[in-house]
This record gives sequence, structure tokens and C-alpha cells, in this order.
Amino acid sequence: MSLIVIVSAVLMADTSNLEESENNEVTPYSRAEKVALRLIARAEQCISGLTRKLEKRGFDSTCISEVISKLTELKLLDDNRFSRLWLESRLRLPRSPRRLHSSLCARGINHDDAQAALKNVLDEDTELALLKRFAKKYSRKTKGEPRLLKHSLKNEGFSRTVINRFLGEE
Repeated sequence: MSLIVIVSAVLMADTSNLEESENNEVTPYSRAEKVALRLIARAEQCISGLTRKLEKRGFDSTCISEVISKLTELKLLDDNRFSRLWLESRLRLPRSPRRLHSSLCARGINHDDAQAALKNVLDEDTELALLKRFAKKYSRKTKGEPRLLKHSLKNEGFSRTVINRFLGEE
């Protein structure tokens, strides 16, 4: 069952059971939860990104932390899953592992989790395909000089094995 189907089911169930105050108004917690579920239904979210979005909508930090905690417990919010899916969606672009890593960190994923996600997503063949796209774009800057290209690729986070394999193919 996909995440969108699960979130949609939770949304449907929650709309009939919203917590109401004495004035028949929806509580801030239930409003925050509903907003969070809608955001998750649209696209995979990371904890810090969802937190920022809820803060931007004016919810208080206590309410946000409760919603985040509940969604994490229900496995609707998972930074590891977000990292994996985000990386997989970027593999067709000419980006280096270092830039992918820093982009994940900029989205609020901690350094170690971003590194682990990169290792899980980038097997040797996938990394080689990524390196080929990156080198094609980057080769103008190195003017075709193999030593300079090798050094640049290493600085961009490509593994030595994949770099040697790539340079051997050329």
C-alpha cells in the first residue's frame, strides 16, 4: 500500500473524529495534524521540513512537536525514507555525491543519516552512471586533463573504485 493511500485513509478517518473544544471549534492540534497530513499526502516530507512548514503556518512549537511525534510513530514521517526517495529522484541529474549530501543536510537531514542514505542508494553501477553525467558536464572545466579530472572527481565525493573504472573506460 502506498504512502499516499495510507495518508488519505488517515485523513478521511480524522475528518470525522476531529477533536473539538466546547465552542465546537477545531483544536490547534487537530488543525496542525490535518495540515501535516495534507502536506505528506502531496509529497514525502522530512521532519525539519514539515516542522518549518507548520511553524510558517503559525502553529506553536508544542503542538508541532506532538504532531511530528505522532506522525513519526505512525511511520508516516521518516527521514530515512525521505532521504532515499529524494536521492533516487536526483540521480538522473549531473550532481556529485558531495553536492547531493550537502543538499540533504540543507533540508535538515543530519550528516550521518545523509551519508548512510548515499551509501544505500549509490551502488557501484549507479555511482558510475552518476559520475558519467557529472564528468560530461564538468569536463570542460578540467580541459580533458585526466589527472585534473580525477582529482576533481575525488573532491566531489566519487569513490576511488568508480573513478578508476570510469577513467579506464575512456
